[in-house]
Amino acid sequence: MSVRRWLYSGLLYGLVPLFLLRLLWRSRTNPAYRQRLGERFGFSAVRESAIWLHAVSVGETMAARPLIERLLRDYPHERLLLTTTTLTGSDTVKRLFGERVEHCYLPYDLPGALARLLQRVQPRLLVVMETEIWPNLYAACAQRQIPLMVANARLSARSVRGYTRVGALVRETLADAGLIATRSVQDAQYFQQLGAQAEQVVVCGNIKFDLQIPAGVAEHGKQLRQQWGENRLVWVAASTHEGEDAVILRVFAQLRETLPGLLLIIVPRHPERFEAVVQLCAESGLLYARRSRVGMAIAPDTAILVGDSMGEMLLWYACADVVFIGGSLVTHGGHNPLEAAAFAVPVLSGEHVHNFADIFPPLCEAGGAVLVSDEVALQAYLQVWLQDTTTRLQAGEAAKVFFQQNQGALACLVRHIHTMLPITRDEQ
Repeated sequence: MSVRRWLYSGLLYGLVPLFLLRLLWRSRTNPAYRQRLGERFGFSAVRESAIWLHAVSVGETMAARPLIERLLRDYPHERLLLTTTTLTGSDTVKRLFGERVEHCYLPYDLPGALARLLQRVQPRLLVVMETEIWPNLYAACAQRQIPLMVANARLSARSVRGYTRVGALVRETLADAGLIATRSVQDAQYFQQLGAQAEQVVVCGNIKFDLQIPAGVAEHGKQLRQQWGENRLVWVAASTHEGEDAVILRVFAQLRETLPGLLLIIVPRHPERFEAVVQLCAESGLLYARRSRVGMAIAPDTAILVGDSMGEMLLWYACADVVFIGGSLVTHGGHNPLEAAAFAVPVLSGEHVHNFADIFPPLCEAGGAVLVSDEVALQAYLQVWLQDTTTRLQAGEAAKVFFQQNQGALACLVRHIHTMLPITRDEQ
């Protein structure tokens, strides 16, 4: 172990009590946070699996879905382990794949914890989604000659600045990666700037464009629209963060003055915020309903439906006339607009979209999205799109065309995975 990684590991061991305290603190509102703690240290009951894929949370798991389905098809006789870091990511894995994959939490990046999991799983390939640069994980795979691919790899300018502060350790870590398949040329340049060699890096495109809409979702959305009133306009505020919900509710109250039948579906990003958003809706004085309490059968005069459920974002998009993507009026960095684009729904977002800097500019240029600077601009664009059907439909169609024209990353990733883990004759 190098001196740099030894110092990093020592610091990480010292921080473990804080990690555990954070989980216990969050378990005050959701007991699941204090369950399965052993998995955080590599103690897991998962079975031996030829392929290990790691996706941090919900977004990464949803993005990886077409790849996971393809791996299950191409390697039918091999088990697949899917790890996540977050509770919501774990719930998403169980909902999407059930017993078809093994699942546990990714251990903390501690040598002993990783050794325990690797000894149990014995993977022949590790695929890490997006931006997970863990020195001990990469080193453990290199020591055991386990090929490691970073898929859909991305870096923002902000991330590069952060990693540069520990540049030597990052350079050492990236040297242990077999292949870094990036979303864009800019991402490839960023990884090389951090020390990756040119021969390690390939540009495959963004797998989020290869989203596969499950059969029946669009039809279900159409049925709900008919149930709620065919002529009701629907605004979906998706993946909202603290500081955005109050703005959305103020804008909605203003819009209702000229569009009294408008329905707002507000979907907080994190389950622990459901109650806080419900309280804001109650204080607004408008009639609201909770998805968890009334299902989809809302009263005709319901103004707000709080999407306090998990795994239904595609359905909300299928119901929408216009979508606002949260995490963007605050400095979180935005969320994925492509799921809305797949349904030909025009997108509004705040200007803080550095997590999707490769998607929003060209989507805006194509006419499928608009970035708004503040509450006033948000209301102005909503007013235009909700009142002008032609303009709204044109923007939605532009979003869908942009989505379709950028597909193809899945085929590229699969081709490289087949090289790293050849398909045997029995699996063909």
